[in-house]
Amino acid sequence: MKSAGKARILIVEDDPAQIRAYRKILSAYDLDPVANGTEALSAMARRLPDLIILDHVLAGGERGGDFLPLLKVTAAHVPIVVVSGTLDVKGQLGLLQGPLSAHYTIEKPVPIDLLESTVERALTDCGFGEAVALLKSIERSDKFDHDDPDRRFIERLARQYDLLRRIRPAHGKVNISELARLYRVDRRTIRRDLHDLIRRNQLPQAILPDSEM
Repeated sequence: MKSAGKARILIVEDDPAQIRAYRKILSAYDLDPVANGTEALSAMARRLPDLIILDHVLAGGERGGDFLPLLKVTAAHVPIVVVSGTLDVKGQLGLLQGPLSAHYTIEKPVPIDLLESTVERALTDCGFGEAVALLKSIERSDKFDHDDPDRRFIERLARQYDLLRRIRPAHGKVNISELARLYRVDRRTIRRDLHDLIRRNQLPQAILPDSEM
């Protein structure tokens, strides 16, 4: 059973020993291992992960780099870490360039501390966080009016991203009144933000107070 509140990582890897290593190193997360890119696309159709760790050499003769554009088209906001023991520097750089690129590449054998720090950085600063930063940049350049619907939408996403970073590492139920005071909005706004995050599978429903369930 998946643990509520943990970030979900899709592991695209066909080596059982490497999967065991991931389970040990990344025990703080929910891991969903699949053997190749075809299975990864099927898994993402069922539920999008928070992060993808993609090996380059996969089962069935598939190459992770070949599936990278398809994975990005399926979920452009999900960060991807490519792991490989066969790619040279030129090959790694190729996977990090362009709009359908990976966020990071790591060489095998994978250093434990580098994997841990890369996963944490990708979950915190990439994906959803990048999307919010991009929208806020567009907002600044277009100089939206205070009551512009697009500006309110961006503000809501930025607040939800901050809520996600604040709530995900914590345990137990949230205090909606306390969060409303912190963000200087009413309880209804925080309640809506939390339900949006739950609907997108970014937070578990268990974080809600019993009266809000």
